[in-house]
Amino acid sequence: MTRTATNSPGQGEVFHRNIGLISNFSLGFTYLSPLTGIYSLFAFALVLAGPPAMWWIPIIACGQLLVAMIFGEVASQYPITGGLYPWTRRLWGRRYAWLAAWIYLCAMVVTITSVVEFSSVFIASLFGYQTTPFLDLVASIGMLLLALGLNSTGTKTLAKVASFGFWAEIIGVVGIGFYLLAFHKVNSFSVLFDTMGVLGADGTYASAFTGAALIGLWMFFGFEACGNVAEEVKNPSRGIPKAMILSIVFGAVSAIVSFAGYLLAAPNLAGIMDGSIADPISEILNSTLGATGAKAFIVVALMAFISCALSLQAALSRLIFSFARDEMLPASGVLKKLTATHAVPQNAMFVACILPMFVCVLVYLMPGSLTRITAFAVTAIYISFGMVVLAALRQRAMGWKPAGEWSLGGFGWIVNVAALAFQAWGIWLLAQPGAADLPFYDRWIVLVGVGVVVSFGLLYMILAKPYGRSDAPEGDAIAHAAALRSSR
Repeated sequence: MTRTATNSPGQGEVFHRNIGLISNFSLGFTYLSPLTGIYSLFAFALVLAGPPAMWWIPIIACGQLLVAMIFGEVASQYPITGGLYPWTRRLWGRRYAWLAAWIYLCAMVVTITSVVEFSSVFIASLFGYQTTPFLDLVASIGMLLLALGLNSTGTKTLAKVASFGFWAEIIGVVGIGFYLLAFHKVNSFSVLFDTMGVLGADGTYASAFTGAALIGLWMFFGFEACGNVAEEVKNPSRGIPKAMILSIVFGAVSAIVSFAGYLLAAPNLAGIMDGSIADPISEILNSTLGATGAKAFIVVALMAFISCALSLQAALSRLIFSFARDEMLPASGVLKKLTATHAVPQNAMFVACILPMFVCVLVYLMPGSLTRITAFAVTAIYISFGMVVLAALRQRAMGWKPAGEWSLGGFGWIVNVAALAFQAWGIWLLAQPGAADLPFYDRWIVLVGVGVVVSFGLLYMILAKPYGRSDAPEGDAIAHAAALRSSR
């Protein structure tokens, strides 16, 4: 059944529009966070594929730019809080939206966990203690609670911290990258194309290079956060698409400069690739900046991690709120409440903080699982992204012409098909099995994890029928576009 309505989410809880274009871009950029991506997966990528692993950054950035353009068209027509959930509901229907948003929600929980877990290394370096699984757990939970405290003070704080995080990213990624390239380059640029003898499990470099795709795939999502807070953004129909695209462009340039800077300043690439240097970035920083300079950089890096965690938590809480506003979750009446003072979904933010804590405990109980669960999270996000792109393509085939203030016009079909093909390719890259000598669960953990999440989502949808509790608009893309055009 198709219903028509305006973009208004209805009567009741109302957000404050405190986020401008720059703050919205900063939110997406710090969620995407090239700093956390580079510092978390630099060694991982070099071990798997050597220096050419860097080229995954521009490859994935170009593909995700196509996706961001499609998201921009949808967000421009539907600038509604929650992002993927209301987009897929309006493009396809409530059951489809439930599954897409459920997959995305689970992926975001694990992504937040990954960010705070990776930050624990920097916390240990700052305070000068040796990491242990228990101390990593304490640091990760502390980071989650800090993000919750900041998010609870309102959208203005979120915007300010996102802007501050943006500058921390620029200093920590672009600034340090250029500094290393200008004053501490010890390797020639030709090393960027040197495989240094790395081979994959099948004896070819192609499989080794494929294995390193995670560094690009994990880095280039987060731009959708610009749309997750749509009802808190000024002039969202025009500004959100621009913020999404800027997030990817700036993220790609920053990440390339940073990766190249560390790579060309590394005095012992062989030691990084054979695993004998466990924390290569800290070693490079200590040798180039000195102990004091390295400490100062760690402070900047932690600011970026805090901003990233804050943006992720805010985006997840808005998704939960959006779900609850349409009565899609248990205790929806509680989760859809906004605070009277700051107009933020406080109860949804508590859930967005608590759920990653449970995953942090799981990581503590299963040492060495962090990279594997990160791969699962990225795969689930690419699946949910692909569901949005597929829904948009379906509507185009039915005659939809996006009617927001930002549109691709005649290029929409080409970009939409290319974006869907890219998402399918990304999912295929992420779903590749691990080494043949691993246990079945470890070898296929990505697909097993996705299968469990999808199965639980379908089971809950079939048994509880959450989609039947609300008459919120669904499947109205064509009708709503016509209504928007007639109102101008």
